[in-house]
Amino acid sequence: MDHPSPETTGHAPHPGPVTADDVALAVALSARTLAQAPDEDWDRPAGDLDWSRWETTEHLADDLFAYALQIGPATPPLTTHVPASWRRERPGGPASTVFVAREEGRDGLLQVLEACGALLVAMVRSTPPTVRAHHVHGVSDPEGFGAMGVVETLVHTHDVATGFGLPWQPPADLCARALHRLFPGAPTDAAPWPVLLWSTGRAELPGRARPAEWRWYGEPRG
Repeated sequence: MDHPSPETTGHAPHPGPVTADDVALAVALSARTLAQAPDEDWDRPAGDLDWSRWETTEHLADDLFAYALQIGPATPPLTTHVPASWRRERPGGPASTVFVAREEGRDGLLQVLEACGALLVAMVRSTPPTVRAHHVHGVSDPEGFGAMGVVETLVHTHDVATGFGLPWQPPADLCARALHRLFPGAPTDAAPWPVLLWSTGRAELPGRARPAEWRWYGEPRG
């Protein structure tokens, strides 16, 4: 998932840091949107992904849990992940630590999503900003892990909502803060939400093809 830093098209004003409140907002909006989905059809594809809508939402919950876990130890690891066990339920499926009891259905799935989101909110809020922890896209700080949680939530909710035909339009200022923190070279000549979709390989922008590969940059911003 490696992609050269996107071209810079100007200097946008600083939109402010990503906060624990941003993580809470992203998760709340996600859960509210996905609660409108029917109880059935969760095993069908999520947007353009090879994963199902259930797997994608489960993966999102696992991401939020994993980011909270990473900054949780008294001395977080700088070269590897906190060694929680993980597995795949099928070949090609997401590798996860968190799985949801299928008999609990959509409501149980979203309850786990909200709970994992709350864990990340608490860790971003309570962890000193000087703390650093490993991530494959750069050793990061609590704000960075919060921004990762926001991006995962916004784009994976897009994947699932698209599969169900549900409207999903996150706030522009929330997208702008996440872009500024993790995608420092992102285009500034389009609205933040389309730029975030483009930056994560999910859409085209005028004059820019959809990226085949992409990454974010987790290192703290100067």
